[in-house]
Amino acid sequence: MDIAETFKMAISTLVSNKLRSSLTMLGIVIGNASVIGMIGIGQGAQKLASEQFESLGPNLLFIVPGSEQARRTQFEVPKTLVLEDAEAIKTQVPTAFQIAPQLTLSQVITYRNQNTNSPVIGVTPDFPVVRSFDVAQGRFFNEIDLKRNNRVVVVGAEIANRFFGMESPLGKSIRIKDISFQVVGVMQAKGSFLGNNQDDAVFIPITTMANQIVGRTSPYGMQVTFISVQAKNEESIRAAKFQIENLLRGRHKIVGEDDFTVRTQKDVLTIVGTITTGLTALLAAIAGISLLVGGIGVMNIMLVAVTERTQEIGLRKAVGAREGDILLQFLIEAIILSAMGGILGILIGVGGLLLVGQFTPLSPGISPVAIFLSVGVSGSIGLFFGVVPAQRAAKLDPIVALRSI
Repeated sequence: MDIAETFKMAISTLVSNKLRSSLTMLGIVIGNASVIGMIGIGQGAQKLASEQFESLGPNLLFIVPGSEQARRTQFEVPKTLVLEDAEAIKTQVPTAFQIAPQLTLSQVITYRNQNTNSPVIGVTPDFPVVRSFDVAQGRFFNEIDLKRNNRVVVVGAEIANRFFGMESPLGKSIRIKDISFQVVGVMQAKGSFLGNNQDDAVFIPITTMANQIVGRTSPYGMQVTFISVQAKNEESIRAAKFQIENLLRGRHKIVGEDDFTVRTQKDVLTIVGTITTGLTALLAAIAGISLLVGGIGVMNIMLVAVTERTQEIGLRKAVGAREGDILLQFLIEAIILSAMGGILGILIGVGGLLLVGQFTPLSPGISPVAIFLSVGVSGSIGLFFGVVPAQRAAKLDPIVALRSI
């Protein structure tokens, strides 16, 4: 029989059983949409993480207290990093351009009858340059404020809007831990970073933070949460990391495991990329299971169709149809069902990604590879799971089939 005629017959059969054909395709549709959606969202998460790390500032290194092992096993973060370490890096590491030590603690911030529990971040005047923060109103504090432990504060954009609304916050006083601070500036909106709202925070001199808010908590000096270091250029990042590690080992008199960890911006981004890639693969694998379930659904429905169409098969064989003709027709029907389900699944998956991009911060990637792979897998599933019912139909004895007429 001509393959074109077989193809037309397969389509005619599927169209005449619209409900059954639609339900058969449903599993394939869901599977394809899920695979494309999960891969696209995973790519969007990787892109968002990359953009957020780039927004931190160029050529950055991050120094945190405690070794990797200690940070994983200890409930409390070690307090081995101090302000004097940052000052030593600034004066003794030639590849370091700017240094921004940071001491962060969540505190109740009050203005009149309003209060909020938000991060209070103690930093130095170099912080806006190193971390690419801009001041929208007023000024950032200076070296004089730092040396005198002045009670001045620069508020994040969200804090300013929450407390002061349309009023100018400059010159107003807010209270942190029952200590009055004068607002001297408002930061430009920065957005979220890995789920943390950077605008819901206030910034004060790190000396004021250590001496008046936190107190002395480390036996080694004025504790800091971490230190950001901006290298002179991208080429000097590795040299800066090497020099910082050697300097801190000497300062901390380390003979065994380091009590600090130095990470470059690229290192952190690689770790995040590895995590998001693994999660994407896991989600895609889970979504792929629905494709397998859809394929089994195709096989089940086709087996039912063989039973229902016993008379048709008997008549076709009686008038001269060969086993190969019957086999081909049922295979084509299974492939059409899977391919159409794949195409509908792709359209739904791409549409879902466009909606995610429209209403969330993610910019999901629409991967051509994932699309072609989905179509190929769908067709292959139709071919693979269509073989058993097609063989069963092809091997029916025409005499047995005609007896049921």
